[in-house]
Amino acid sequence: MIIATYIYFCVSAGPRYMKDKKPYDLRNTLIIYNFIQVLVSLYLVYEGLMAGWLYEYNFICQPIDYSYKPSSMRMANCVYLYFMCKLIELLDTVFFVLRKKDRQITFLHLYHHSMMPICAWIGVKFFAGGYPTLSGLINCFVHVFMYTYYMLAAFGPYMQKYLWWKKYLTILQIVQFIIIFFHSFQMQFTSCNFSKPLSFLVMINAGLFTYMFGSFYVNNYLNSKMGRVSKTNGAINGSVSVNDNTISNKMKHDKSN
Repeated sequence: MIIATYIYFCVSAGPRYMKDKKPYDLRNTLIIYNFIQVLVSLYLVYEGLMAGWLYEYNFICQPIDYSYKPSSMRMANCVYLYFMCKLIELLDTVFFVLRKKDRQITFLHLYHHSMMPICAWIGVKFFAGGYPTLSGLINCFVHVFMYTYYMLAAFGPYMQKYLWWKKYLTILQIVQFIIIFFHSFQMQFTSCNFSKPLSFLVMINAGLFTYMFGSFYVNNYLNSKMGRVSKTNGAINGSVSVNDNTISNKMKHDKSN
C-alpha cells in the first residue's frame, strides 16, 4: 500500500498538483534531510560491522542466527532500522516532485526506490541477520557518499566546482551491485544452510540493477562526452540536452576556463 501510494503520487498525483505551481524552495530541508541520512548511514555501517561482518560473519557462508544472543539482536535491530530508512528514502522522489525535477524521476529511480523497501521488509520479516545483511551494509556505505554529495549540492551553484566526483557515485553503485551479484551467485554452489531460491532472486535483482546503472553511466557520462564535442555551438548559445540531461552549465564552465 505504501509503495503503491508512493508510485501514484510521484507519477500522477504529484505532477498534476504541481502543474500550475512554482517549484518549492527546499534548500534548507534538503541540507538537513541529507545530513541526517549521512549520519544514519554511518551508524548502520558501524553497527553492521560490529554486529557481525567485521569479526564473526563469513563471506562465503553465513546462516541466519535466530537466537537471542546480543550480536544476533544487534544485527536484527540494524535490519529493522535499515527497513525504516528505505521507507524514509521515498522522500527523495517526493522532493523531486515538489521541486518539479520531473526528468530525474526515471524508471531506474522509481524501480530502485520501490524495490528497496520491499527487499528490506522481507529481511525484517524472515531474514534479519546472516548472509542477506551484506547487501544492506554495502548499500549504507554507498549512501554515506551519495547523501554527502546531495547535501553539498543543496547548498547551491557555488558548490558545483567541488562536486566533480559525481560520476564516481554511479561507478560505486555499479560496484555495489556487482559484489552483491557474485556474493549471491556463489551461494548457489555451496552447502550453506540458506535458501538458494532467495539468493537466486537477490542475484537476479542485483544483475538487473547492474545493467540499469551501467546503462545510466554510459548514457550520461560516456555518450554525453561525445555529445558535448559535437554540440559545442549549441552549448555556447544555450542549454543542450544530451540523453535528457542539460549540460549547458558545465559547458559554460569549461569554456570559461
